[in-house]
Amino acid sequence: QVQLVESGGGLVQTGGSLRLSCAASGRAFSSYVMGWFRQAPGKEREFVAVVSRSGGSTTYADSVKGRFTISRDNAKNTVSLQMNSLKPEDTAVYYCAADSTVRGYSATYYRSAGGYEHWGQGTQVTVSS
Repeated sequence: QVQLVESGGGLVQTGGSLRLSCAASGRAFSSYVMGWFRQAPGKEREFVAVVSRSGGSTTYADSVKGRFTISRDNAKNTVSLQMNSLKPEDTAVYYCAADSTVRGYSATYYRSAGGYEHWGQGTQVTVSS
């Protein structure tokens, strides 16, 4: 079992930057694939980015590619999402997610929210125009 706690959300102007962090406690952090999702009001939860167990592989949604960077520090049990050039359409609650059930790393599989077994409570990101 792993517990996930997100932080770093807030209000930022268009073009600004934020860095989200997710702290994990519990089982060996390096055994989890870690992802970020977001959910805007009235919309379904959508994939943002995912990083493999070692940090060597990353995958991004097309909408954030080139602007967001996911990274992890297995020594500190944290995963981060650096968000640059923010747009009003990035406004959402951002969730950290973890999965250890699937052997290996499949970018296709981990684009789906159903591929994750653990979720954080979320952190609000608001981008003003």
